[in-house]
Order: sequence, then structure tokens, then C-alpha cells
Amino acid sequence: MKALIDINELKFDEKGLIPAIITDEADGAVLMLGYMNAESLRKTLETGLVCFFSRARQTLWTKGETSGNFLRVKAIKADCDKDSLLVSAAPDGPACHTGAKSCFFNPVCGETEEKFTLESLSALIADRKTNKKEGSYTTYLFEKGLDKILKKVGEESTEVIIAAKGGDRRETVYEIADLTYHLLVLMEETGISAADIKAELASRHVIDKKIKQEKPV
Repeated sequence: MKALIDINELKFDEKGLIPAIITDEADGAVLMLGYMNAESLRKTLETGLVCFFSRARQTLWTKGETSGNFLRVKAIKADCDKDSLLVSAAPDGPACHTGAKSCFFNPVCGETEEKFTLESLSALIADRKTNKKEGSYTTYLFEKGLDKILKKVGEESTEVIIAAKGGDRRETVYEIADLTYHLLVLMEETGISAADIKAELASRHVIDKKIKQEKPV
């Protein structure tokens, strides 16, 4: 990745460090806070993987080098004073060593209930595959395997068509939700991530935009 400013313009502290807040590029959720020095930042830019400076071990460490849960950099911004960084990344797995998506899960005050997102649903589905739960419909689907999941996707697709054709908006929303859930299960079963779908849609958007620009008036 190419730096858009001179790294020397950043304001590292007296220990040569700068705080780096990591967010999930999919939903903006704050994942963790780490510290970088000039060398780890350069390595981050070179590899595209978040690399911190460990204050405890006094050495560089690439997030995920032991767990496999790498943070793939999408963008880096400095704040107005250039003394802290905001890193947008695509996580390969949980950011926290506890297995949680984010390191920030200890409530101190204010609203503590986690808001629902498709990403949180995907994470729950992934957990049900790894940590099987008795009585869980999601676990049941994974245990039955791909053929069962495909059958359900087909059934739910038909239900969406019937509801939409009948003009029942509420029923259509209900059936689309069912289909979306089963598609997320299928994605987990086949190793397809939301980032894969987003990348595919983004590539189509770029191609469509290019065609429009080239089309004569």
C-alpha cells in the first residue's frame, strides 16, 4: 500500500509510538487498540496486514501471526493532530484473544446491548458451526450438511417469489429475511465471506461506471 503522506509528518510520542484504533471496514465497529512505531507502520503498508509494536515484548508483531486472525488493511487515516491513527481493516477472525469480535466488550456506562447487524448474525452462525449447541436450528443445518442447506435456500427462494407475486409486502419481508439467513448459513458452509460478496459487487459497480463513462452521449 502506498502512503499518501510522509510518515515523518506523524507525531509519535517520546517512546516513538502512535496509537492505532482498528475498526471493521464492514460495519465500522471498533475492534481493538494497538500501538505502532515508524517501522511497524511501514511494515503494515508493505504487507497490507496490521503490524503493531509490542510494548511488553519490545518487538514488532503482526496481528494474527499465531492465531491466523489477520487484520487486512483497507485504509489508514490520521487525526487532525496527526498523533493517532484510525485503521479500517477486514478481519480474518475475532480481533480479541478471548475469541470475541472486539476487545471492547466490558460495559462501563450507557447502552450496553449490542446492536443487531448482518455481521453479528454471520458471527453467530459461524459460532454455531464451530461450537455446536443442542436445540439450535443453525447447528442442525450444519450437521445435516450442504444438501440440506441448499434445499432450504431453494425453498426460501420460492417462498420469496410467491410472497412478492401476491403483493403482500409484510410477507415478502418475512420471506426475504428467511432467505437471507439461509444464504448466510450457505456462505459459512462454503467458506464465502461477506467481504467476498462485497468485493464482487464493488467490481461490478466499477465496470458499470466505466461503461457509462465510455458510452457516447
